[in-house]
Amino acid sequence: MKIRDTQETLQATHADLSRSEFTDVNLQGARFTNVNLSKAAFTDINFSDTKFGNLNLTNVEIDGCNTTGMKIRGVLVADLFDAYRKRT
Repeated sequence: MKIRDTQETLQATHADLSRSEFTDVNLQGARFTNVNLSKAAFTDINFSDTKFGNLNLTNVEIDGCNTTGMKIRGVLVADLFDAYRKRT
C-alpha cells in the first residue's frame, strides 16, 4: 500500500507493517503502544519533547545526536557523560 501526498489520520491495530518505509512523514503527536521497532533505523529524526517509557533498549546505539536537555531516569545525559569522564 502506498500513501502519498495526503493528510490523514491513520489507525493501525493488530497490523504487521514490517519493512515499511517512512520518508518525509510528519508523525507529530503520534502514539505508539506495544509496537515492535526492533532492527528499525532512524535517521534525521526530530524527537524533541518526546517521552519514552518502558523501553527495551538492549544493544541500542545512539551516535551523532544533540542530547541537550536529554534525561535518563531523571539525570541529564550531559551530567552522566561528565561523571563517566571523571572516572577514567
